[in-house]
Amino acid sequence: MTDEIIAPPKNAILLLGCPEVPVQMAIALYIAHNLQKRGVDVLASGNPSVLNLLKVSDPEKHYVSKMVVLEKCIEEVVEKKRSADLCVVFAHNDAAISYAATMRHLLPNQRLVVIIFGKNPEPLAELIDFKCEKIVEKAVHNPIQLKIKINEVFEWGASKT
Repeated sequence: MTDEIIAPPKNAILLLGCPEVPVQMAIALYIAHNLQKRGVDVLASGNPSVLNLLKVSDPEKHYVSKMVVLEKCIEEVVEKKRSADLCVVFAHNDAAISYAATMRHLLPNQRLVVIIFGKNPEPLAELIDFKCEKIVEKAVHNPIQLKIKINEVFEWGASKT
């Protein structure tokens, strides 16, 4: 958490990794719910498998109404057709850390939160050598400790959600 005052975002990109680790889907929907509840326009981006999981998990699009394949999202950001005040990257492997670095480069002045999770998240967290907020938690199946840390970083701690 930083000491600076952070303006609430108007829009956010949730950049999801390969859906190998079960907590990712629950946490993505949790974050999307909390952001939308606060009036943030949320876009989910990832590979087709993770987007299909979101579509099945949220068929009426209560939490995630906008989705785009990862490569298209990055292309649109590069072409300045898309931007975001907040980018949240889900990382459980080094490829996701590379995507986080890409988003830092493309959105240098925007808030970047990297959620590092899985069986052994600490070595992944050490790979990050760019400015971002890190949430690091050993989490594979149980999202509760990760949720607690997310609530702290986004200051949702007093929230009943």
